[in-house]
Amino acid sequence: MPINLDKPQRWKADIAASVDMYNAWFMEFAPRTYQETRLRTTRDVEAALTATGALLGLTPALLKAHPGVLPTLRMCACPPLAVDRLTGLSGASKNVVACLEVGRLPARLSAETLERDLQRLTDVLRKLADPDLFTWLETKTPPTPDALHRAATIVADRLTGAEANPILRNAQERRQLLAIRDWLTARGYSPLERGLTFDKMPPGTFAERLNVPVRIDATKTVNIPVDMAISPRRGDRGLPIFIEAKSAGDFTNVNKRRKEEAQKMTQLRATYGADVSFVLFLCGYFDSGYLGYEAAEGIDWVWEHRMDDLAELGL
Repeated sequence: MPINLDKPQRWKADIAASVDMYNAWFMEFAPRTYQETRLRTTRDVEAALTATGALLGLTPALLKAHPGVLPTLRMCACPPLAVDRLTGLSGASKNVVACLEVGRLPARLSAETLERDLQRLTDVLRKLADPDLFTWLETKTPPTPDALHRAATIVADRLTGAEANPILRNAQERRQLLAIRDWLTARGYSPLERGLTFDKMPPGTFAERLNVPVRIDATKTVNIPVDMAISPRRGDRGLPIFIEAKSAGDFTNVNKRRKEEAQKMTQLRATYGADVSFVLFLCGYFDSGYLGYEAAEGIDWVWEHRMDDLAELGL
C-alpha cells in the first residue's frame, strides 16, 4: 500500500511541517558550523597567502609547487571567480584547472603545456587581484600582519559562503541517516555484517551508503549509491528496501534535482524487476510540484517529521 504518494490531501500540511523541521535544525546547526568552518578556512587562507608572499610572489612555479591554493586565489579576485569563469578567461585547459582545484597536478601532461597553462592562470589571477583588499600590491611592499589577517578573513568569508550549502547538505544527510539508524535499532534491527552483500541481507538488518550494481546495457553495469538498505524482520530474504535520504533548504533546487531519483528508480527496476522498493526520506523544502513529479514516477516517500510511517513499509 502507498504511504504518501496517493494522499495529496495531506501534502500541504506535510510540506509546512517539513519546512518547519528543517528551519529549526538550520537555526541550531548552521551558525555554529559556519563559524567553525570560517575559522578553519581563515587559517588555511593565511597559509596560502603566506605561501604566495601575500600574492607578491605569485608565479607559475609557485602555483606548481602549491596547486591547492587555486580555490583561495579565485576568491582573491575582484569579482571572485567561479571555476568555469577562470577557465574561460585564462584559456587554460579544464583538466589543468580541475586538478589544481583538488590540490594536485595533472598526470600525463607535457611540462611545456603545464607551464603554459599555469602562466595563463597566473596572469589572470594577478591582473584581477582585488585592489581594495590587497592594497600592498600597488606599492609592492609586504603587508603588516594585521593587514594580511584582515584580507584572509574576507577571503575566508567568500570561500565559506561558497562551501556553505555542501557543508549543510552533508551534515543534514548524516543526521537523517542517524535518525533512521536509531529508529531501526530501537525496533531490534542491527547493522549488516561486514562482507555480506545487499542481495544476501538477513531479515532484521540494515546497511548504510551501499553501492548497488545496475545494468546500463546488455554488457555494462555500474554502481549507483543508495543511502540505506533495510531487510525487514519478517522478510523473505529477497531484495531489501532502498531508502534515499533527501533534504533541501529551498524549493528551487529540489525541482532541478527531481529527475535524479526517477533515474535511479528506473535503473534499479530495469536490473532487479518491477517489485523493487525505493522510498525517499524527506526533510525540508519539497513542494507539491516535486511531490507530484515523484508520485507520477511511482516513487513513494516518508517524511522525517513523521518517521513512524516507516512501519508501513513492513519494517
